[in-house]
Amino acid sequence: MSLFRKSFTVLAFALTAALSFGATLNTASAEPQPAAVQPAAKGLFVVVTSDDPMTQMMAMVLSSQTLNQGRSVRILICGEAGKLVLKGGKEKLFKPVNKSPQMLLKEMMAKGVKVEVCPLYLPNTGKQPSALIDGVTVAQPTAVAAAMAEDGIKLLTF
Repeated sequence: MSLFRKSFTVLAFALTAALSFGATLNTASAEPQPAAVQPAAKGLFVVVTSDDPMTQMMAMVLSSQTLNQGRSVRILICGEAGKLVLKGGKEKLFKPVNKSPQMLLKEMMAKGVKVEVCPLYLPNTGKQPSALIDGVTVAQPTAVAAAMAEDGIKLLTF
């Protein structure tokens, strides 16, 4: 075989391999296939302390998406974020969903997500448990610590 023919054959093989590899990359970047990849974590433990509505909204969006992917979500609200779980609080709607963080939080609670407020919040803000939206409970530190340490749980803080 001539040198030209050998070079052409090697070049054609390399080009075919590169195109095949590129197609593999494009397939991998598309929507994930449900049976192809198992999630690395069984769920999230989300701690929200920010009083910034946009930050709270992002926490709720990511939590909702995690829940929609079949993984567990548990949320702890602390500090200034405590206003998020109070009845009658001011709510800011965010585009494109035209919902507030509290609306998304309530939707997740309706799907079984446990939402707790830090045990320091109520007594240090002069509020009573009756001020909390329905379904929000006061966290028990021992139970929270155990939930955060469970295998397969990832911790997100906002």
